[in-house]
This record gives sequence, C-alpha cells and structure tokens, in this order.
Amino acid sequence: MEENLATKLLQRAVDLEHNNRLTEALVCYQESLEIYINQLKLCNEEGAKKVALRKCVSSYMDKAEKLKSLIEAKKEAGKYHEQIFIKDNSIGYSYESLFGRFIDETVTWVNIQDPYIRSDYQIFNFLRFCELVYKKSNHNIKTITLNTSRNEEMSSNHQNNLLKLKSNLESSNVELVITFSDKIHDREISLENGWIIKIGRGLDYFKSIAKFHIGYCDYDLRPCFETTVNIFNKKSVKNL
Repeated sequence: MEENLATKLLQRAVDLEHNNRLTEALVCYQESLEIYINQLKLCNEEGAKKVALRKCVSSYMDKAEKLKSLIEAKKEAGKYHEQIFIKDNSIGYSYESLFGRFIDETVTWVNIQDPYIRSDYQIFNFLRFCELVYKKSNHNIKTITLNTSRNEEMSSNHQNNLLKLKSNLESSNVELVITFSDKIHDREISLENGWIIKIGRGLDYFKSIAKFHIGYCDYDLRPCFETTVNIFNKKSVKNL
C-alpha cells in the first residue's frame, strides 16, 4: 500500500516538475522519500528488498536535493515563477494545498491585500487563512496585516466580526493590523521569507455549497471558481 502511494507521489512529482511547479514537485519527492526511509527502517533482514530500498532512498534524496538547489538558484537569479491555473469546479485547492508549503517557522509576519474581505463568508475565509499561518509557522507568527476595502456592502456587523478575530488573535500573541482603502484592486499575500502569492480572485475562490455536503468543512473537497495563481519570490519581482 505504501509503495503504491510512493509511486503515485513520484509520478506526480515528475508531472509537476515538467510543468515548472517545482516547489510542489519538491514536496512530493520529500513525501515519497519519507515513505521509503520508513520502509527501510522496518526492513530488518538483509536482502534484495533492502538493497532496492537503499537505492530508492539514495536516488530520491539526491533528486530532492538537486531540485531544492535549482529552486534556490532560480530565486537568487531572480527567475523563479510558478503559475497554477485552477479550472472551474476543480477540487484539491485548499489554502494549505495551494500555498501552505511556503509557510514555515521562520515566518513571523505576513501581509495580505484583498479588497473583498467584507461579508461573513469572506471573513470566514480570512479566518481559515489566519489558522493556516498560525499552524504552519508553529505559532511563531506575530503580525498579520490585512489591507482591504470598506464600502456600503460592509456592515458594522462585519467590521465587528473582524474586530472579534483581532481580539481572539491577541489572546494567542498575534497582532492583527487592519487597514482600509477604497483604492486597492490587486490581491496579494506577502510572507516574511520572501514568497509572494497572487491569486486572481484573492482568498474568495471557493464556490458556495449547502451545509452537510462533502466539501463544506474540508476545502480540499470544495469546488473552486476558475482563477490563476502566480507564485514567486521577491527576488524575482523585477523579472515579472
């Protein structure tokens, strides 16, 4: 069973690498490598199987290191750019699946610019984003800055909900800084470690579904609207 999973992960890694989605490919290589390492630890007897497992571990460890070096080289050269096209009604694009791999323990601040954090469901989306940052940073996140817009669509109740979130984050030692502007249009997430994620629809790319339906809670199972995601490192901004 685990060998089949490792094989699928490796095939996906090859496909992703072919489509220049290198950071996703790296994650797949690392996950398959972990499976082979665990199998090697459980293989007590010397023999053909253990030799084959050692070969797999060595091969994919080398592959992962080379891919990691390639990503770093592209970042340093200002040439790193990933583009992900999300098709209408496709699934598998929760915030964690889409950009969770870029958030780690080094991230103590994140800036998000999204003009449409107004209605309750959009605030819930933003809450999910905050939860992801808090979890993936291993609780090291200190400041989340939200720059959004405010107009007649945003009731005082919605603003109060944002303030409730702000107060709750403070109890976890996270400062939520909220600014409003009626001139912003672009959607962008900027992380302290240099990664920048631009989503055409911002955080609001999930379709509405009925309660008690699959995908209501797990956003990897929630159908999406069509949108394009561009991911790059700040060293690459000049070349985009």
